[in-house]
Amino acid sequence: PRFPAMASDSGDRHATLKRCLGVLRDARNDSEQFAALLLVTKAVRAGEVDAKTRRQIFDAIGFTFPTRLLISRQPPADCPPHTFRALGLTLLACFCTDPELAGHSQILNKIPTFNDILLSPCDPDSTSMVDDVYQCLSAVLATARGPRELVTKGTVSALCQAYLNGGHGSDRALTLLVGLLAIAEAKCWQRDAPQLLAVLSKLSGDFLKAEDMTKFELCELLLHFIPLSPPLTENSQGSKCLCRLYKGLADILGSKLSQSQRDPALKLAAGLVQACGAEWIPAGSAGSKFLALLVNLACVEVRLTLEEPDPVEVEGKKEVVTACYVLMEMGIQECLREENPLLENVQKMQLMRIMEEAFGAVIFYLRQVKQEELQDPFIFASVRVLGAWMAEETSSLKQEICELLPFLVDYARRLFKEGSPAVSLPQAELVSTEGSALPRDALRFLLPGFCHLTAEDRPRDILISEGAPALLCEYFLQQWEVLTSESSAPAPLTSTEMSLQTMCGVFLNLVVTAPDLVRRDKTFSSLMDVLLKSLPLLLPQKHHLVLAANVATLGLMMARVLAGSAALQGTQPAKEFFGAAIRFLSQAHTAQADPSSDGLAVAVSRAYVSAWDDIRELWFLGMQALAGCIPLFPWLPDAALRAHWLEGLSQLLSRVAPGSVDFELVTAFQAVLVELARASEQCRGVILSHRGTEWANLYGMAALEQCLAEQ
Repeated sequence: PRFPAMASDSGDRHATLKRCLGVLRDARNDSEQFAALLLVTKAVRAGEVDAKTRRQIFDAIGFTFPTRLLISRQPPADCPPHTFRALGLTLLACFCTDPELAGHSQILNKIPTFNDILLSPCDPDSTSMVDDVYQCLSAVLATARGPRELVTKGTVSALCQAYLNGGHGSDRALTLLVGLLAIAEAKCWQRDAPQLLAVLSKLSGDFLKAEDMTKFELCELLLHFIPLSPPLTENSQGSKCLCRLYKGLADILGSKLSQSQRDPALKLAAGLVQACGAEWIPAGSAGSKFLALLVNLACVEVRLTLEEPDPVEVEGKKEVVTACYVLMEMGIQECLREENPLLENVQKMQLMRIMEEAFGAVIFYLRQVKQEELQDPFIFASVRVLGAWMAEETSSLKQEICELLPFLVDYARRLFKEGSPAVSLPQAELVSTEGSALPRDALRFLLPGFCHLTAEDRPRDILISEGAPALLCEYFLQQWEVLTSESSAPAPLTSTEMSLQTMCGVFLNLVVTAPDLVRRDKTFSSLMDVLLKSLPLLLPQKHHLVLAANVATLGLMMARVLAGSAALQGTQPAKEFFGAAIRFLSQAHTAQADPSSDGLAVAVSRAYVSAWDDIRELWFLGMQALAGCIPLFPWLPDAALRAHWLEGLSQLLSRVAPGSVDFELVTAFQAVLVELARASEQCRGVILSHRGTEWANLYGMAALEQCLAEQ
């Protein structure tokens, strides 16, 4: 059939399009439909299709006809071999400009076809096909299901290859990769790490060689290709990339720079620190100078922005200052590093002074914050980095930190009350997409600093007056729920478990220094209830031994203060808790062969060895607390008898060489033994029947000897 050429006037063009659509609907054979399609696709390519007409085209032909065109292998006479395919792609690209159609399963199942076209050789006649594919992929990326479908159907690999081949549209391949990584970084690297590393390798090579403004543009681009997962440090290609990035950044930061040039470099350096700590900075003089320069520049940037904050200027600098916070946090860690340090002692002292000034600026800024600004993520970043400083540096800026404590407690309380209950942050991060509103946990970052501060009179008084103990009790209950909902399989220490351990340290400080508060504040009774129930659950799980040690010791210390509470009067939870505490204390030591003699020596039990550095002090404090509890709870000696602790301890002390048991350990054992012998005639009888008088004399346990000798 003959069709009129597309008219030049816009009204006539629409009339012609409408006639073509009619033919498409009523066509008796493929040749009629094909002729009409030629005119429709010509209009589509010329960008002359509005949303209404696009929908009419779709209603006329649906997905069926473009799908047939894509798989057809017989082009019309005198046409290039890819003619049908090109027509089908043009129509799909047209449909994809409608977001509803872009996410349709009929488009998503074409993703493998789109990938194939990107990887096929591209001659001058097929560039429009490649353009259409990029249009389709860009539209799919913008849909809800699109990113996941693109990753699982191999588009990341195809885009990487298209970019590396450098053919038509390779710059669009890079743009799409950046978009995909922004939404699904972990999944992309998990599935296509070798291909992404190849792209990073090319970009890092270009970065090192560039000597114009491209170098600074590449800083921004490279940031998207730095994975937060291990490939960079576990792979020789990744290590080479890191080496090139280090050299390129050293070139930039060692030169005189404008602000617009320095900011992207600092952001890239911060991205590398988040991905691999300081591992990308080589050891030696050049590396230590670079690290010191990096932290120095970050501190200068923070001071310039925050010491005299102009609201407009701060707003524009938040991103780079947040990057500087990451570099400052690395600076703190490197100044404290004793094993294979990158910095010399002189550099450490200089950097600590410089960082102290920068943290002074952070405190100054936080004191100006208004109520309506508290939701700003930059405030959270500022509190987080200050928490890192407070965790390690307790002597400097003490006055300023004390004055800021009311704000910090109030801020942490607000976020805690607003956050979702029992959301484990690592889990939440796995499912997050950029811009999603995760509960921000300020307390997690402030806890180590609070632990130091509760050991000192003035900051402790401020924390108590601001209601921090009640807040921390609530937080402990919430974090305990999170921990019990996590997998019970051994795993690396989670932030939840770390927070619970640190809170036990805070509460121990309060029990020792403010027992009256513990007695009168009802929140500590709630905390005691949780401790009673949690220790029996924790102790059998050996990967939770450090947390169990914290809970046992805190519970024993609190029990001495709260001895009169109903929960501790021989209730089932109390008996189970003390039974578990006795198991924890009694299983810590064993007898083993002494290499220096033919006899046996006392040693830390195998199950405790790996954690002993972390729990040694807690064990001794727990023994002391248990000795203090025995006179307060008449039913406690029965718990010790049921655990057969006295028999086991008597056997241990009878078998080992007395010289292998140090004075501190002898003192700890004696304190508990004396209290048990005084409180219970049955306990005294067990000790005497196991040659107690003999080994008490042997170890110089005078108080126990006297107690056993009394009628």
